Amino acid sequence: MGFDPQSLKYDANGLIPAIAQEAGTGEVLMMAWMNAESLARTLATGQVTYWSRSRQAFWAKGENSGHVQKLVELRIDCDRDCLLLLVTQAGPACHTNRRSCFYTALRGGEEVEILTPMAD
Repeated sequence: MGFDPQSLKYDANGLIPAIAQEAGTGEVLMMAWMNAESLARTLATGQVTYWSRSRQAFWAKGENSGHVQKLVELRIDCDRDCLLLLVTQAGPACHTNRRSCFYTALRGGEEVEILTPMAD
């Protein structure tokens, strides 16, 4: 029968949150938004494509930076309203040039940067 992207629960804007996780290590890299078409493009090409809310356009991760995300496996949560993308990430995932977008920790009531930008 196959997978139907329309079977997922999208928000009022037709979007679903997608969490990217490094397949080999389990490291959480980033969270972004997908719609049915960006998901279909991802599944067809193997290169992760998101929907940019600010640009209102498709965003193939790494198309400009070369920091491409390749899909290893797609997982759907129990409520069908969130996606987990197991990926291989080339270079940093974050636009700040850090490996992960989750580089700020709250420790002792203070925000602490726990990841530094990667060297070019």
